[in-house]
Amino acid sequence: MKVLIIGANGKVGKKVVTILAKQQHEVIAMVRNEAQCAQFEKPHVPPVVSDLEKDLSPAFAHKPDVVVFTAGSGAHTGPDKTLAVDLQGAKKAIDESVRHKVGRFVMVSALGTNRPSEMPDNMRHYYTAKSEADQLLVQSGLDYTILRPGRLTDEPGKGNVEVAENLAFDKQNTISRDNVAGAITYAIDASNLNKKVIEMLDGPTPLNKAMTSL
Repeated sequence: MKVLIIGANGKVGKKVVTILAKQQHEVIAMVRNEAQCAQFEKPHVPPVVSDLEKDLSPAFAHKPDVVVFTAGSGAHTGPDKTLAVDLQGAKKAIDESVRHKVGRFVMVSALGTNRPSEMPDNMRHYYTAKSEADQLLVQSGLDYTILRPGRLTDEPGKGNVEVAENLAFDKQNTISRDNVAGAITYAIDASNLNKKVIEMLDGPTPLNKAMTSL
């Protein structure tokens, strides 16, 4: 299976690339510039330079079976950058996936995205962008899984999570990037997750068991 990772240079994206390469999937790591390419030589993953804000055709020329969108503008950017990456960038990726008849699209969103009006003023633009991107994917006709993790941490993941289609939002609720990466790699070929939105936190249940139960 050929998997295109949009956002391969991010903290979660790098973990996903490593896991999928070990599982012997054919992985395409999309990066923004040439300087980011060298890091993927060790896992022997071909990088492709493609600008999410401009042209995705170089990435989609590789004809992926699955697209994983784990790109983000970052916590310290303003509304304009957030809209360009988290909404318009996601729209470009969805549109290209439809055009190329991609079999599956895994979107990394955020817990709280379904209620952006309740979010703090300084973050409302982020949750609104994520919410609109999620809706574009739902309406696209693609087979999709939308993952909505809580606040991300760099704590080592223990492989245990809490998942549901609707979890209570609390900014103190967290999930490790390790566990998010594990959920993404599970979702790329899990038929039970087709057309589902899954909210995620660190929790008591082994990840595979939790995802299988959905």
